[in-house]
Amino acid sequence: MSTLLIKNATVLVTMDDTQREIAEGGLFIRDGFIEQVHRTSELPQTADEVLDLRGHLVLPGLVNTHHHFYQTLTRAVPAAQDANLFNWLKTLYPIWGRMTPEDIFISTQTALAEMALSGCTTASDHLYIFPNGARLDDEIAGAQEIGVRLQASRGSMSLGESQGGLPPDAVVEPEEKIMADSQRLIQKYHDAKAGAFVQIVLAPCSPFSVTGELMKQSAKLARETGVHLHTHLAETEDEQQFCVLKFSMRPVPYMESLEWVGEDVWFAHAVYVNGEEIKTFAKHGCGVAHCASSNMRLASGIAPVKEYMAAGVKVGLGLDGSASNDGAHMLAEVRQAMLLSRLREGITGFSLSNDPSRRLMTAREALRLATRGGAAVLGRTDIGSLEAGKCADFFAINLNRLDYAGALHDPVAAAVFCHPVRADFTVIGGKFVVRDGNLVTLDEMKLVERHNRASRRLLENV
Repeated sequence: MSTLLIKNATVLVTMDDTQREIAEGGLFIRDGFIEQVHRTSELPQTADEVLDLRGHLVLPGLVNTHHHFYQTLTRAVPAAQDANLFNWLKTLYPIWGRMTPEDIFISTQTALAEMALSGCTTASDHLYIFPNGARLDDEIAGAQEIGVRLQASRGSMSLGESQGGLPPDAVVEPEEKIMADSQRLIQKYHDAKAGAFVQIVLAPCSPFSVTGELMKQSAKLARETGVHLHTHLAETEDEQQFCVLKFSMRPVPYMESLEWVGEDVWFAHAVYVNGEEIKTFAKHGCGVAHCASSNMRLASGIAPVKEYMAAGVKVGLGLDGSASNDGAHMLAEVRQAMLLSRLREGITGFSLSNDPSRRLMTAREALRLATRGGAAVLGRTDIGSLEAGKCADFFAINLNRLDYAGALHDPVAAAVFCHPVRADFTVIGGKFVVRDGNLVTLDEMKLVERHNRASRRLLENV
């Protein structure tokens, strides 16, 4: 048994139902779980390790609900810098088709290192391309070494160009192979217990890259085995047109026809939805991964996040692929989500509205999306807040820095409004992954060198 005492935080934000912000706050942690959350004076004063966070803001670990780790290898590719989603994908599919198992491992560690350094403690990744012998196992191995919680999505593409889909035939898989591997991964890795570091998700890629039959089979297997379901949905107008032409219905009704609605389902993006479709999400308990930066990068549009929140739809934040975000800074994504929501309010006439329910997204609401919201989307009740019985997942930021000068009257808001910074400490399951602003579990510069070599090889002659 091991214990850890965190004490004297300038402000400790619980994000629990009471939404406490505790001055001189602290945590008493035993074996990876929080045992007590109080002012420091009310906690035990000894532990196996004691960390004094005087001058720091402590927040629950951030939860990333949608990513593609492998895309760290293809950031800012010139031919894809100014493309919309479909053209961006067509440019990058052949490059991704060159990846090896080692590339998957390296890119996973790069993405998770970036996230841990920005306060992220749980990440859901959507890996849907498996060239040259690559497997989801390669990603899981990389994550286990770095120590970040992983919702590992066994993605898939089965509808190639020759069958009317978007991806080239060279990067799709037979559906029998997809289902067999999905079953194998669930049996080998899925951990349903509180505090799990690896959980498996079934995630056919998108309406334009898989068949309806694969969607149905995946839903059936997921519900038999108790794992969650995830896919891209309603990301662009192109996708909406594709669904109407191919299936004679919009993306959300298409999901309903495949029995892809429920509390075990969450969708990435969900930009192009109408009022009735928002009600469908709320009625069935579906979640949404809001990917603000990616949606701006690819000119996809602005998701109706405030409308989702008002309807009671579960909403979390997603960094999305590092080739459509080009970074993996989770605290920066919190800021981006807040600002983009405010922009949408401006576009839709906020300044002219007399409706008291129309108000701008606050810094604390944005942080809640990235913590409690993300946990709810992933179906995890053991993370997302700092309270007794939950995982000891949190990060701390030193407030005595130039970035926050003049903002310390409200440190919580400063973390979102001011320029995003690196975490000084990130703790996951009671273990340090970042200490004093540096990765503990990996050598950052060696990882960068290894990653850049892999990226150069992939991009040769492109």
